[in-house]
Amino acid sequence: MSEGNRASRSYDVAVVGAGIIGLSVALHLLEAGEQSVCVVERTGVAAGASGVQPGGVRQQWSSRVNCLLAQESVHFYLDIANRLDNRVQPVLEQCGYIFLAHSEDRLSRLAADVALQNEFGVPSEIVDPDQAAERVPDLQIETVVGAAWCQEDGYFDRPQAVVAGFAEAAERHGAVLHQAEVERVEPDGQSWQLSLAGGDRLGAGRVVLATGYDSPALLEPLGIEVPIGKELRSLFLSEPIRDRLLDPMVASGERSFAAKQLADGRVLASDTTVDATEQRDHDARRLAVRTNIEELLPRLQYVSFPIVADGFYDVTPDHQPIITEVQPSLWVAAGFSGHGFMLAPAIGRRVAGLLQDRPVDDLLDAFSLERFSRPITIDETEWVV
Repeated sequence: MSEGNRASRSYDVAVVGAGIIGLSVALHLLEAGEQSVCVVERTGVAAGASGVQPGGVRQQWSSRVNCLLAQESVHFYLDIANRLDNRVQPVLEQCGYIFLAHSEDRLSRLAADVALQNEFGVPSEIVDPDQAAERVPDLQIETVVGAAWCQEDGYFDRPQAVVAGFAEAAERHGAVLHQAEVERVEPDGQSWQLSLAGGDRLGAGRVVLATGYDSPALLEPLGIEVPIGKELRSLFLSEPIRDRLLDPMVASGERSFAAKQLADGRVLASDTTVDATEQRDHDARRLAVRTNIEELLPRLQYVSFPIVADGFYDVTPDHQPIITEVQPSLWVAAGFSGHGFMLAPAIGRRVAGLLQDRPVDDLLDAFSLERFSRPITIDETEWVV
């Protein structure tokens, strides 16, 4: 490499992407003693999928690996004020999550999930329609055959503050944040070089691509294919409402619907219908939200949703992330399908351990790229919220 092509700055680790996954990796690296870490982000903190998620944090999952990751992450989030020690201290409100079943098949799957969760100490339970209505006042149960409930699940009213908190904590521990677009990732002997828009370069001994749906474009020139796509998500928000109309998070996978009233009084609702063509416009999604509210939560029928937050999730065929070393010292942590926020503390700690050659357990083995060489299975019953 000629002198003119040398990186202007070099780091032990470069993390590309300042969403919550990239920031969690950076923070955990520095907490574990890494001396030189940079985070490169083209737009700003939480500009991608981290910026269009409702702030939910749950322990109801369908696989051992996600139950264990979720438990660790919940413990982190419950102690977030001490762990991050930032100016703004968000609070995890444990208001409960209820997943509705409208068919016996869905209820059977939820029951199997609850049995698994209980094995790991998650206090979830199956409730009948009347018990569901006790937990969600005015829930209409004509089409509900049962539900899965966990009181310990909850949400952050200001999820952006959580992501910003990771960024502040990482910087306080010594992370350097660069706002620049990474155009190429290229091998440089035993290290890597990041080519930035505008001609600048950064060098790094190890690189983590926490780049969401942009990951395939960065990896393709290296001959690496990752099955990560993008899906539009729209969150509908009301203006603040004085009355408390809805406390738990209510979700129906079969209806592609979720709703929650936030601490500031705003009602948040979403239509999670997947539309690969991106032709499902706001009017269609708002109509779907309205239809589900009238069927399930009529006390919200007079709530309007003038505010829309749009964004894209990075998704994989089985809705599970890809976390793996794709070339020596080049790692990918992407494809979280909307679940990165929920699992970020546990994921960040483990990825940091792998980069520092001190793997903490085998949980991340489930997210290897090699799994796509086998028939794809969907292990998670509820993956939309």
